[in-house]
Amino acid sequence: MDPDAVARAFVEHYYRTFDTNRAGLSTLYQDNSMLSFEGAKTQGVAAITAKLTSLPFQQCHHNISTIDCQPSGPTGSVLVFVSGSLQLAGEQHALKFSQVGGG
Repeated sequence: MDPDAVARAFVEHYYRTFDTNRAGLSTLYQDNSMLSFEGAKTQGVAAITAKLTSLPFQQCHHNISTIDCQPSGPTGSVLVFVSGSLQLAGEQHALKFSQVGGG
């Protein structure tokens, strides 16, 4: 298993789903998953899904600039760092973002 290929495939799936159907991200989280977003920590599938679907914008598009990954732990997990820009519908300027995740 190539960690870079796994990371790229996951990132493409995650952000395509985020941009088109945020509620669909629930299948990617577990009850022990935690999301830290702008200083607030949210844990569990239901709470994370509620947080993501309640963000104050309905439409967006992520433009990925970098995907960096490395194997993590003995179980074949991969740690992924993503950076890029986020274009919100109706906004002229894109916002920069970065995200780290593993599993």
